[in-house]
Amino acid sequence: MDYYVGLDVSLRSVAVCVIDGDGGALLERSIACEIEDITRCLAHLSAFDLRIGFEAGAMSQHLFFGLRAAGFDVVCMEARQVNAALSAMRNKTDKTDARGIANVLRSGWFSPVHMKSREAHAVRALLSSRKAVQRKCIDLANEIRGLFRIFGLRLPSRIDQSSFDEQVRPIIEADPDLSHALLPLLDARAVLFTTYRELDRRGKRAASHDETCLRFMAIPGVGPIAALTFKAAVDDPSRFTSSRTVAAHFGLTPRRYQSGEMDNPGRISKAGDADVRSALYAAANAMMMRSVASSEIKSWGLRLMRRKGRRRAVVAVVRKLAVVMHRMWADNTEFRQRPLEGAA
Repeated sequence: MDYYVGLDVSLRSVAVCVIDGDGGALLERSIACEIEDITRCLAHLSAFDLRIGFEAGAMSQHLFFGLRAAGFDVVCMEARQVNAALSAMRNKTDKTDARGIANVLRSGWFSPVHMKSREAHAVRALLSSRKAVQRKCIDLANEIRGLFRIFGLRLPSRIDQSSFDEQVRPIIEADPDLSHALLPLLDARAVLFTTYRELDRRGKRAASHDETCLRFMAIPGVGPIAALTFKAAVDDPSRFTSSRTVAAHFGLTPRRYQSGEMDNPGRISKAGDADVRSALYAAANAMMMRSVASSEIKSWGLRLMRRKGRRRAVVAVVRKLAVVMHRMWADNTEFRQRPLEGAA
């Protein structure tokens, strides 16, 4: 007999619900969120076919690989679909959520989530650290700009982040009142910026030692950070049956609302990894606006820009980049810089 185990996971505890093929509850319990405790809880059911399911979250990686190593059939479910199903329930508790997850697992109304490798998670952690420190540097620079205005001082609208300290420090040090308040902020930003540059170097070094990233970087506009971001997010190109589905996976295809005689295509869905969309958008913008290298994608994008406008053209190029990069990776091929015939 098949039994279905729903886990409602939090940081320190997990609600467990086991149901049979008819949806009847056999076990409901709250235990510590540890592999050993979950295994011990389900030990008396080891003679049956158990399938364990939980929604994607911060603990997914730990639970998925830990429970699989313990011999269980484990599936991680897309959180958006699980939440939609649970929202129909009258009461929301950990106990009812675990039962709801078990029933979603029994019904099969879910999309399994690909669990990325440890190497991919390590790269994503590096990229996330780089992005977090970069944001803090920008926040402190903006705070200093705001405090300058109180004293009637105006900085240039654009200052390169690498030269911010050398342009601002002499102004602060010339005024004792400013020095007392703002030098600690400037010193903190300098330390953060040094950390950011080190993280940036590590990311670029990782990309330069990766064969797939080097192939991606042959595409005009695609730099090491964009290449590394895309590779870490996809992790395994074989999990996509078609390269076209990659664009939809990262929220780069339009939403569609169709009902009766109404059929309205909308804006891009923006589902999936926002960092991938951001990295590919920067790459597409660089290809269209700054790169001097010609390619079929750029020629197509420039023609589209004349008809549809810059913004829609760049989004279309982002979508095409995702498809092309996945195809290059899946087929182990190089990018061919060949402009379309007759392109201006």
